[in-house]
Amino acid sequence: MNPHISIANRSIGLDVSPYVIAELSANHNGKLETALKIVEAAKAAGADAVKLQTYKPDTITLPSDTEEFRIHGGLWDGRTLYELYQEAHMPWEWHAPLFERARELGITIFSSPFDRTAVDLLDELGAPAYKIASFEAVDLPLIEYVARKGKPMIISTGMADEQEIQEAIDAARAGGCTELAILHCVSGYPAPAADYNLRTLPDMMQRFRVVTGLSDHTLDNTTAIASVSLGASIIEKHFTLDRRGGGPDDSFSLEPPELQALCRDVKTAWSALGSVDYGCKSSEQGNVKFRRSLYFVKALKAGEMVTEDAVRSVRPGYGAAPKHLREVIGKRVTADVQPYTPVRLNCLA
Repeated sequence: MNPHISIANRSIGLDVSPYVIAELSANHNGKLETALKIVEAAKAAGADAVKLQTYKPDTITLPSDTEEFRIHGGLWDGRTLYELYQEAHMPWEWHAPLFERARELGITIFSSPFDRTAVDLLDELGAPAYKIASFEAVDLPLIEYVARKGKPMIISTGMADEQEIQEAIDAARAGGCTELAILHCVSGYPAPAADYNLRTLPDMMQRFRVVTGLSDHTLDNTTAIASVSLGASIIEKHFTLDRRGGGPDDSFSLEPPELQALCRDVKTAWSALGSVDYGCKSSEQGNVKFRRSLYFVKALKAGEMVTEDAVRSVRPGYGAAPKHLREVIGKRVTADVQPYTPVRLNCLA
């Protein structure tokens, strides 16, 4: 089974190069101009899509400063959820100009909605797909609501166990989603490569039977490129113009040269997978002279016996294979041979 989905007429599956998503997230740092430049830079780097996040602080959390709502440790230590999302959220009035600019550039744009009002906004803007963020993978009513829009859906699975992933898939199917993908993800910011356990990818593909990819929060491209060899058809990475920009997500995001390298290298990795093939490759054709084969090293008259000192295994490889040496010795040549000429089995009797 080789499942496929299609987003904006771009096929996504094992038999096409990986689909690269540049996650804009909170890296706009409060400026529409910066967000527009990120879209432009994602296109220039070769990404297939740029992705937004669509929420307001009041649609994702509550304005409480109790301990339950306060972050301890990590990048956002000491802040309340409301404070973080107030800073990080993208104003809804920015969505239309961002969608317009992406379409002018010819790069696909969609978003992660965090409640029904966000889903409806994106639907009005003509989003070609929806992304469910890892922390929302347990919000089955939201997944069903997204599914009813009839667009492809990608679900990140950070922190979700097998049962929760299956429940999310079932909710998407129940809502009518026919084009579904899931992303293996570790919800650490940043996440160490060792936490990714990429061998999970083939198991996910076999277990859930949907297009599978990687949402990568590591600090470089190694994990993402390695995932391609295990079947990742989608690669998502956070993207910024400057990792020192000071925004909530800047420090674990790729900069433009790194995104460009990712887009190039995942295609190379995918191309290198190829198919099962033990034959001689096109790049090897001219190198047959560097293989060993059997050559005559002394002159023989027709009818003379081939002795051990008459034949050697040498380069180039235009004669009989060295594995035939024992059967060549003791045979008689059917025609005169000259030194330094290849042994031909059909010229022996």
